[in-house]
Amino acid sequence: MRPVRHPGELRWETRLLAVIVGTLVIFGIVAVYGASSLQMQGGVPRGMDRALVQVTGAALGGILLIVASRVDYYRWRQVAWPLLLVTIVLLLIPILPFTHAIAPRELGARRWIDLGPLRFQPSELARLSIIVWCAMLATKKGERVREFRKGVLPFIAVLGLVFVLVLLEPNLSMATLITLLGGIVLFAAGARVGHFVLLAAIAMVVGYQQIMTAQYRLLRALTWVGGADMDATGAGYQIAQSMAGFGSGRMFGVGLGEGQGKLGYLPEAETDFIFSTIGEEWGFVGVCVLIALYSTFCWLGFRIARTASDPFGQYLAIGLTAAVGVTAFMHMAVNTGLMPTTGLTLPFLSYGRSSQVVTLLAAGILINVGRMRGKARAPVRGAGSPIGAERA
Repeated sequence: MRPVRHPGELRWETRLLAVIVGTLVIFGIVAVYGASSLQMQGGVPRGMDRALVQVTGAALGGILLIVASRVDYYRWRQVAWPLLLVTIVLLLIPILPFTHAIAPRELGARRWIDLGPLRFQPSELARLSIIVWCAMLATKKGERVREFRKGVLPFIAVLGLVFVLVLLEPNLSMATLITLLGGIVLFAAGARVGHFVLLAAIAMVVGYQQIMTAQYRLLRALTWVGGADMDATGAGYQIAQSMAGFGSGRMFGVGLGEGQGKLGYLPEAETDFIFSTIGEEWGFVGVCVLIALYSTFCWLGFRIARTASDPFGQYLAIGLTAAVGVTAFMHMAVNTGLMPTTGLTLPFLSYGRSSQVVTLLAAGILINVGRMRGKARAPVRGAGSPIGAERA
């Protein structure tokens, strides 16, 4: 039986996690400014405007992080179903034919809800909602999660619904990521490997069908298989320019704001390809520091999960850690040509308030899971007596 550790012995992990998050956020604000400093909008440089948007997202997300870090994470188990239902409603809005006024089509997709001063991306919230809901249901089912009909099938139904809603935007990369995060929580809860083999086979069939029915996805896949030089002026343009940015950065980079990729050569330099921009302006050393920060975040997150007070906390911490780690890995893999081009942001760094706010909220919940280890929990109405609540 694992010995109970005193709260003081566990405090350094959450403190270091908060420092890592703060460092990444500050790094992101500087990187966004550098990635857009030479870009013009209406004859005016937009670097400061982009940085200001990032600062407001960090401020709002920071407030949510502080609140979430102090509110017992077990309360998220109570709101798992309402949060999921709200998310599904929000995901429906961009795909309905009569909602173009508040969910306009941008760059061939309807992924945003625009209410004037409030503009957000529902699929970002879906990442958090799925993790909370899967952690709740896995805890509730216990050993039954190893059964297919009573254990795995309910997860498939909900994950499949969310996958389809996000896919219809269309956003295959985010739909795949959300499903993957749900699967990670389910695997951590003890689902059978054979069930995952079956689900992986189904996912491959669906993925193949989606690639073959969308020309731009097919071109990206073929270019990735053949190398970016195969179509450096077409489907492989972004990867070719991204790799050129890394090459230009060499050891120490060309300097903040001095990168050339953002001058129209590298599309989405401050969002989908910000890792390449960092590689160009901060060099190999900056890239290594960034990888070390994300690696440390994941190490701390999984340490917190391993020592969490109850199964819900364990599954929740695993899912939240994976949400940052897997997304960061996929973003970096795309930027370095290890994966076909997708539209995933780099957590805490890429430009965008929706991603920033939700990711900081998730970090706050993870910190609270760490803070609650070894502490007695006050009764939570309607939640029953959680495992480990009696620990002092």
